[in-house]
Amino acid sequence: MEAQSLYRKLASHYLHAIEAGTLAPGARMPSVRMLMSRHAVSLSTALQLCRYLESQGVLEARPRSGYFVLPRRDLGLDRAKEPAQTLPDPARYVGVHEKVSTFLELGQKAPVRVNLCGAWAAAELYPNEALRVAINRALRQQPLLLGEPAPHNGDPHFRSVLARNALAAGMTLSAEEVIVTHGCIEALNLALRATTQPGDVVAVESPTFFGLLQILESLGLKALEIPTSPHTGISLDALDLAAQAYPNIKAVVVVPNLQNPLGSVMPDENKQKLVAWCEAQRIALIEDDTYAALSDAEAPLRALKSWDESGNVIHCASLHKTLSPGLRLGWLSPGRWQARVEMLKYAQSRPSPALPQIAVADFLASPAYGRHLRRLRGHLREQRERTAAAVARHFPAGTRLSLPQGGLALWVELPGHRSSSALFHAALAEGIRLAPGAQFSNSGRFEHFLRISCGAPFTAELDEALRTVAQLVHALPEG
Repeated sequence: MEAQSLYRKLASHYLHAIEAGTLAPGARMPSVRMLMSRHAVSLSTALQLCRYLESQGVLEARPRSGYFVLPRRDLGLDRAKEPAQTLPDPARYVGVHEKVSTFLELGQKAPVRVNLCGAWAAAELYPNEALRVAINRALRQQPLLLGEPAPHNGDPHFRSVLARNALAAGMTLSAEEVIVTHGCIEALNLALRATTQPGDVVAVESPTFFGLLQILESLGLKALEIPTSPHTGISLDALDLAAQAYPNIKAVVVVPNLQNPLGSVMPDENKQKLVAWCEAQRIALIEDDTYAALSDAEAPLRALKSWDESGNVIHCASLHKTLSPGLRLGWLSPGRWQARVEMLKYAQSRPSPALPQIAVADFLASPAYGRHLRRLRGHLREQRERTAAAVARHFPAGTRLSLPQGGLALWVELPGHRSSSALFHAALAEGIRLAPGAQFSNSGRFEHFLRISCGAPFTAELDEALRTVAQLVHALPEG
């Protein structure tokens, strides 16, 4: 069993013990040395187990004393509930674009003093100066660069660096298998256009990134929402049920690592099963792996593509969240749809600009990139923890969330089925922008959920904004 699967299995064992009261609040967790001996695991696995339980808000680390079980009252939040394993809603594509666009338009036009909506880090957390220097160096070395056509499929060195870095996620790619895109949004567009026709059904996670729902509607595709767990990702049982009810599913789109908005990470066993299931069903599997580098895990998270032996997985990714939102650099490896995607990319937008690729390639290939990621992950972890603690302090009893193992946001369930759409409008009137749950589904079942951004440093102003939002939640009628 792989280390990551093992520590998650052990974490589940101790979570059950804590929830059952076997390990009571205030009790000391077995020491790392005892865990190593009791379960015959390595030091790394034992530490991952404790850190994971700490990230879930059930343990706290005390200097020179070890880990202790937190009282449920200290946490102030319940774990997010697992979705019911039921047949997904009928496939649909009506209305989501207008609904999402309304929220986006209102949020962009209104005066906003605190933005809790975005899924990106604060500008100062990105290596802006290093990238500026790299861009200037690229122009000095190639003074005619801006007057030359961009290379087909992307800059060869940039593609080579991306392929080499993909080894950490378990993928073995050549530079020729990488196509550079305008962010991950274009990569997903290309993947869906290559594998589907208007009217086809595409299975997606529920909830899912609203941008994906907009893409599906713009392409005339029907979104079939599959129940998704905040802890283990898309339900494979529900997906299998869906395939029996909807034989015209042409593609499955998932975010296996730090799913947006849930923050879930699929266990490797589930990833492998999903790849095999899609191959057996002859259904294209499209993965959006934009967030994997923001994981708190010591070892890199494996991509679905790492189990792909037939080219049935299209791997899409971006540096938008990890390195530079302003450059919008994305890429995909299309598998057996390589020729089709190359043609669509050329027809749709032509090659992406070379300058940012050349500059970023040097940075990605240097030790500076690893240092940047470690700093960024450290900041984001602190910001998530402090934001979760503020939600626990201020929000009404019965509020639920699960603290993810990385990423940029928290997924919060409001108590009493209070409307997050109503909360969005009330908060916007106070100069606070939110992302209501209705943005992330076409089903209506997430109306009482909310995604809260943790990308900005936690300040007194941000804490006060969360206190204001909590007061607005208190004032909302129960559904």
